[in-house]
Amino acid sequence: MSIEKKVLILGVLAAMCTATAWADNDGDEEGERGFGSRALSFFSHKNGVENVGNKLYKESCGECHFAYQPGLLPSASWERLLSADQLSDHFGENAELNEADRKKVLEFVTSHAAEKSNYRVSMKIANSVDSSNPPLRITKTRYIERKHHELSDRLVKNNKDVRFLGNCTACHRKATEGTYDEDTVSIPNFPRWDD
Repeated sequence: MSIEKKVLILGVLAAMCTATAWADNDGDEEGERGFGSRALSFFSHKNGVENVGNKLYKESCGECHFAYQPGLLPSASWERLLSADQLSDHFGENAELNEADRKKVLEFVTSHAAEKSNYRVSMKIANSVDSSNPPLRITKTRYIERKHHELSDRLVKNNKDVRFLGNCTACHRKATEGTYDEDTVSIPNFPRWDD
């Protein structure tokens, strides 16, 4: 084998190892499956989560709260959240939709759910969820809990401009674009938060 071929092979192997490690640098936490079956998709993943492009979903869900990107939960969670029973008591509110719209919204979110996404944060969320007990809240996925574990009540619950962890747009300046990187975080009333 020529030296050029050996160098090329070593270069490709090094790139694959680096890309795989980078794609799953949070996958070693307890309770996470790591990248497993997603190992082949490490070249095609994108940062953040896929942005919401569905008008009906934005209007139906965004009327009362931030229209969370479907890639923030697995499809099993969305199926539970958008069941007719759950919508009639959606965290204390009636969020019922007519059946045709409910089915369209459900189809949209489940087809763009975390485990079907090639976006980095969605893949990590999918890997952190116990499929036998999918959470109803984004903030109850192990990945999101781990990323926010250092935040005290004074930064979130006792912060009049945040109030709860699910208020993503209060701190994540680019949440509406599907970007949740730490360098886009600005906690209201705490310009430099060292907790």
